[in-house]
Formats: sequence, C-alpha cells, structure tokens
Amino acid sequence: MKVEQIYTGCLAEAAYYIESKGEAVIIDPLRETEPYIAKADADGAKIKYVLETHFHADFVSGHLDLAKKTGADIVFGPNAKPNYDAHIATDGEELKVGDATIKVLHTPGHTMESTTYLLKDESGKDYAIFSGDTLFIGDVGRPDLAVKTDLTQEDLAAHLYDSLHNKIMPLANDVIVYPGHGAGSACGKNMSKETFDTLGHQKEVNYALQEMTKEEFVKQVTDGLVPPPQYFPKNAVMNKMGYDSFDEVLSNGNQPLDPDTFEDVVNAHGALMLDVRNPNEFVKGFVPNSISIGLDGSFAVWVGTLIPDLKQPIVLITDEGREEETVTRLARVGYDNTLGYLKGGIEAWKAAGKEIDTIESISAETFATKYNNNEVPKVVDVRKNSEYQSQHVNGDHVLNIPLDFINSKMEEFPKEETMFMHCAGGYRSVIAASILKSRGYDNMVNIEGGFKAIEEGKLLPVSEYVCPSTLL
Repeated sequence: MKVEQIYTGCLAEAAYYIESKGEAVIIDPLRETEPYIAKADADGAKIKYVLETHFHADFVSGHLDLAKKTGADIVFGPNAKPNYDAHIATDGEELKVGDATIKVLHTPGHTMESTTYLLKDESGKDYAIFSGDTLFIGDVGRPDLAVKTDLTQEDLAAHLYDSLHNKIMPLANDVIVYPGHGAGSACGKNMSKETFDTLGHQKEVNYALQEMTKEEFVKQVTDGLVPPPQYFPKNAVMNKMGYDSFDEVLSNGNQPLDPDTFEDVVNAHGALMLDVRNPNEFVKGFVPNSISIGLDGSFAVWVGTLIPDLKQPIVLITDEGREEETVTRLARVGYDNTLGYLKGGIEAWKAAGKEIDTIESISAETFATKYNNNEVPKVVDVRKNSEYQSQHVNGDHVLNIPLDFINSKMEEFPKEETMFMHCAGGYRSVIAASILKSRGYDNMVNIEGGFKAIEEGKLLPVSEYVCPSTLL
C-alpha cells in the first residue's frame, strides 16, 4: 500500500494518492489532472475512485476532469447533492482499493456534506484518516463556509463538535491525520505549519480536541472569524454544479499575443491586464493600467480576493516560460477566462515603442530618513489589521487600510498627499500601489522590504509588540 501527500504551498492544499494492488484513489485533487494520472501510470495502476471530502470553497477541484479521463467514480459523503453523476456514499460504507479498505465517516460541521475517509491497511488495521476540512493540524475547519444552508455558524460548529467526538476522537492514537490544508489557508483560523500528525498528538495539543462542553467549543471555534475571501462561495458553487474542462481553459489562455494584438484584446473584451512578475521588477516598468500580483507569492489567494468576477477576461504579462503555470494557477481558483499572454513579455512591449509606467520605490533606510525629516505626510500600512495591531510604525499620520478590502475602501486612500506604502515584505504594497495607479492615483511611494526591513533595521520607533493570538 502506498500513500502520498501532494502538497501545493501557494494554496496550502493537500491532495492524496493511495495505491494498492494496481488500484488507486485520489482524494481532493487540484484542477490539473496530469500529475495524478502520471502517478498511477508509473505504478501500473488504474484510478478507481476520486474521493471528495466536501464541496471545496478555496479551490476548484479536478474531480470532474479526472473522472472523465480515467473512468473513476466520483465519491461524496452523505448530504452531498452535486449537479453531475457521483456516488453518494452512506455513513460507514466501505470502499475496496486493492487490498486496502476506505471507510466513509460522515463528519458534518465545516459543511453538512463534509466527510472523513478512514484508510485501513491490508491487515484491516486503521492506518490514517483523510479529514478534509474537518480536522486540521492544530485547528479545525471554520463553520461558516457552507453553501446555501439555513444553519447558522453556531449550528454547524455544534455539528462539528459531535463529529469530532463521535467519529474521530474514538480512533486509535497512532492513526495518522492527513488534513486538507496547512498553515496559510483561510479555511481555518490558526493551522500548524506541519501537514500531518498522529491523532494521539493532536488530542494533546489541538485546542479544539481538549475537554470542554459543546457550548464552550462553539464559542472557541466561532470566535475571531474574519470574513472569508470573496471567491470562496463561488468556488464552492463551481465544485457543486460543474465547470469547463481544464484542457479547454488552458488552451484558450496559453495563446501568445504580440503587443498590438494584446492591446486589441484588452480593448475588445475589457480584459484586465495581470502582471505576475516579481514586484521589484514590476515597479521599474509595466504596461500602463496593469495590476501586479506576483506569481511567487500567495498568487491564487490574492487573485481570488481582489478580482470580484470569476468570468473577468484576463490577459497576462509573465516572465518567459511561466505562461502555462499562470493560466493553471488562475484556473485552480475558478478564473477560467484567460485570453492569452503578451508574447515576449515587457521587453517586447518596450521594443514595440509602447508606453511604460513606473511606481516610485525607495529603500526602508531612505524612507526612515524622510520620515525623520518630516518629509512623509502619510504612511499607509496595507497589512491585515491583526498584523498592524501587533506592531506598526508610530505616528498620527499612519493609516492601516488592509489590501483585502481595497476595493471597498478606495475613498480612504488620500489622493492629495503622497502616500508612503508598505506591507510586511513588499509583495502586498506593490499590489495595492498598482491598483491605485490604475485608478488614477499618482502619489504613492513603495517602501522596499516593508515593515520587516523597518523593524529589523531599527530604523524608526514602532509600537510595542502584541502577540497576534491575543487579537483573535
């Protein structure tokens, strides 16, 4: 029996590959199917089942395309009502995979169809649980992401308490916990950086598995929840109702466009120009009105947070060789309307004599000098409020306007005064500056290295540190 975790860091998402005696199972696959098919082919195995732990909100699963290409059965747990053919398993049902057995444990709470899959080895011994968003390492799934339910988050949290206590905690301590996500996912509040653990250790250290009443559990799990990214419910609907073939999406998006054609596509379709290069390169020169969301940061999450319409036409400016990767990562979170990329990138744009825009960017040291000389009218910190509250640059002229809410808080950005903008390290501040620039703001200065450079260099007085966990 082979068990492999396939972890994707930018989404903090874990899919799983299980193989026994020439039969394979994929659990919670991402949109692109080839990596899973290749694994099965390498083992001489046939993919028998695609198991879904629930209707995911933070990414579009690859279950439909994978089933079509391999003939595998899609399996959901009880209460799931997908708009396509799938096997809706009963609680306690067992699925054979070679000499191994997978038992279906209905564990509602994160959503009402949420299901944990218990893997038994060839001898019938409980080996591991694939807990989806029911149980994480150090945390549990948030109870406010279910699609179209009349249940409150408190109702769902109560279901989650029962699921944990009746279905998962009675299992042996040596059972391995393989969750659906790790640190960085918005599907929980405070997950560990570890991506698996034993159930016994989680019973010792996971706050949600400690002895408490249901009422206490509900309060702890629901306390401090912040609104999820706006694309979450849209992805959940796509996973429930179906979507276009990934191969078609990739073919449409992976189209090279010369500079003139690029402009024509933008004008004809109202396409958003998305520049995914390193932010430090973006500020030096970019296509006017393009938006920076760097591919090497939390790309998919920020795209999903900042671009409201999943059907928004998009054209890309990328580094050479990263075009297909970008289209793929957009599709993972449901942005299927990529129309092509600028062939030759920004250098081709320059060579064609097209206009280039820039954003002023200065070092943290230069910023500190200006700040001490009273040459900084406004400082805009675009980190999350919890980050700002934990520690920030002192001053009455320091504003905290989180990037997450930039679309609804544009009027809070001062248009008449120069804004010196920073985040933690420079990634988010460039995103914010590019959005402001595209909307007619010309008076922003990006601070390279962000708050980290300011604080570590002891360049300016900052507020006393407050542990973020006390701010939840």
